[in-house]
Amino acid sequence: MSVFEENTNPTNNYKDIQQLTAEIEAIKEELILKTELLKMKKKQFLAPSEISRYSRQMILPEIGIEGQKKLKASSVLIVGVGGLGCPSSMYLTSAGVGTIGLVDYDIVEINNLHRQLLHAEANCGMRKVESGKLSLERINQNVNIVTHDVQLDGHNSIEIFQHYDVIIDASDNLVTRYIVNDTCVKTGKPLVSGSAIQCDGQLAVYNYKGSVCFRCLHPKPQPPETVGNCSSAGVLGPVPGVIGVLQAMEAIKIITDHPNVLYNNLVVYDGGDCDFKKIKLANSKRKGCICTKQPEEISIDTDYELFCGSKANDKVKSINLLQENERLTVLDLQKYVSENEPILVIDVRKKVEYDMCHLPFSINIPLDDLKTEQSHSQLIEKINLSYTKIPSLITVCRRGNDSQRAVMELKKKSILKNKVNWIKDVIGGLHEWSKQINTNFPIY
Repeated sequence: MSVFEENTNPTNNYKDIQQLTAEIEAIKEELILKTELLKMKKKQFLAPSEISRYSRQMILPEIGIEGQKKLKASSVLIVGVGGLGCPSSMYLTSAGVGTIGLVDYDIVEINNLHRQLLHAEANCGMRKVESGKLSLERINQNVNIVTHDVQLDGHNSIEIFQHYDVIIDASDNLVTRYIVNDTCVKTGKPLVSGSAIQCDGQLAVYNYKGSVCFRCLHPKPQPPETVGNCSSAGVLGPVPGVIGVLQAMEAIKIITDHPNVLYNNLVVYDGGDCDFKKIKLANSKRKGCICTKQPEEISIDTDYELFCGSKANDKVKSINLLQENERLTVLDLQKYVSENEPILVIDVRKKVEYDMCHLPFSINIPLDDLKTEQSHSQLIEKINLSYTKIPSLITVCRRGNDSQRAVMELKKKSILKNKVNWIKDVIGGLHEWSKQINTNFPIY
C-alpha cells in the first residue's frame, strides 16, 4: 500500500489509538512525577529571603535549618477560625508552616472582634475562612492557605484530615471536639486541643506517640446544660489569645520533633491570677477506649449530636419549660406598655448585664435572687407601693431561657397569690425585642 493511500484498516486504527493513549498517559505520569519532585525540592530548599525572614527562630538549636525545612514541608489544620484559631494560625503562618488549612462554617460578627484578631470591622458578614485567609496571606504570602467552608461532621472529617500532619482543635462545642478526636485517632494525626471561657483556659496534646486521647478523659460528654460557651458565659479576649498561641507552640514542637511536647499532660491557665498549672495525666490509654482499637475498627458514623445532646452549630440553646399560654411575644409586651396596663417587668439577668442595656420600664432581680424569700418580700412591697390595681408579672432575659425558669420559680411562692393577675415570660427575650421592636437596642 502506498504511503499516500488512506489506511482504512479498522484494526490498525484501533492499535494506533491505543498506542497514542498509552503515550499520553505516560507523559501525564511523567509530568505528575516531575511536579511532585519539584514541590519536594522546593519544600526542602530555603531561599535567601526565607533564611532572612525566619533567622531569629532558626538561630535556636531546637529549630535550626533542618527544623525550618520541616516547618516548610508541613501542614496544619485548624478547626475553628475564632478566638483560638486566629492567634494559632497567625503564629504558624509567621513561623513558615508550608500549608495551613482553615475549617469553619460561620461568618464574622461584630461581637467576635474583641478576641478574633484575624477579622476586622470591614469583614463583618464575610465567611470566617475567607476573612482569615485574606489576613494570613497579608502576613506571609509564601504560606499556602486552604479554606474548608464547611461544618465539620463524620462524613467529611476523614477526607479533610488526611491531607494534614497536625490538627489543632480550636472549636467551641463538644460535638466538634468528639468528631475531631475520633477522626485524629482513626487517621493517626496528633491533636493539639485548647479551650477558653471567661478568664480560664486549658491546653492538651492528644494522640501523640501513643498518648491518651480526648475520650480517655471524657468517655461521656457533660450534660449540655452544664457546658458554657463564650456567648453565654463570656470570655476576656486575651485568654483565648494565650491558649491559641500555646497551641501554635505545641504544633511547632510536634513538627520539629521537640523532646518536650505537651502530651499526657494538661495545662490549666487562670488569667485572673496569671497562674499556670501543669497536671500530669495517666500515661496509659483507658481500657476499651476508641484509641485502643485498630483504625479500620473505628467508625466516624456516630450521631455525635445525639451522643452529646446538643448541636454543633447551636450557639443559642433554646429551652421550652412553659406552656404556650404562659408566654408572651415582644409585640404583646409592647402593647401592654403602650396601653399603660398594670404590669411589672422583671429583668432576671445578672446586674452586670442589666447595666449594659435594659428596657427602661423594667426592674432588675437576677434569677438566683428570685429564689430567696427576701426578693419576694421586696416584690410585694414594690407592688403595694406602686400599683393601685393588681398588676401582672412579666419576666424577661437575654434570649428567653432564664425568664422561663423565673416564671416557674415565682409560681412556686404562695406569697404572690392574690397579689398578681398572672405571671408570664417574653419569648426570645431582649434579642427578639431588638429584632422586632427596636433595632437600635444593643444585643450581645
